Amino acid sequence: MAEYHLTAPLTETDVTKLKIGDTVYLSGDVFTCRSRLHKYIFDEGHSLPFETKERNVLIHNGPIVIKDGDKWRLVSFMPTSSIRFEKWGAKSVENWGLRMIIGKTTMGKSTSEMMKKKKCVHVSPRSVSPNLWIDSIRVDGVYLFDELGSIEAAWHFHLEDLGPFVVDIDSNGNNLFDSMDKEIECRKREAFKKLGIASDFEYTKLY
Repeated sequence: MAEYHLTAPLTETDVTKLKIGDTVYLSGDVFTCRSRLHKYIFDEGHSLPFETKERNVLIHNGPIVIKDGDKWRLVSFMPTSSIRFEKWGAKSVENWGLRMIIGKTTMGKSTSEMMKKKKCVHVSPRSVSPNLWIDSIRVDGVYLFDELGSIEAAWHFHLEDLGPFVVDIDSNGNNLFDSMDKEIECRKREAFKKLGIASDFEYTKLY
């Protein structure tokens, strides 16, 4: 597995060299997006109030940011689970010209297919405490704060070698978690056999 230190805006060359399992550190300009912003743009028909050509990395994140004098100060930051936004994943990649999405877990089939078509990747945090990252992030501004609120607004950040992230969907549509799931299933069958647990075992239903 390789390690890369990239700077946004990312090029097609930047992302096509990334393979699942590679480690990435990222610098440059990015923006945040959660479900309310996706809905505001794609379901309610509003326009994104900024260009993404020079800011083609999206972070699935609802940061805690407070006003400190005439500046914004980041208090807490951690990407959230990307699979929650699968409904809008392919649209965001295509319409916003994204080269990278940062978020926990992974995304689904429609998004990975669009990532393959448009050359985009998904990366996930690799075991980092969120507040260790604050010194690597500068708040450059915010859009749609009044319309969507602090957590759901589109924050513009500048990153300085933020990471590590692991590539879990590459630009060929390969998914790290697909191979992991196969290995887990194989080991689970081995464990069940060793422990004498029936292969059709089901977990307890609490309610």
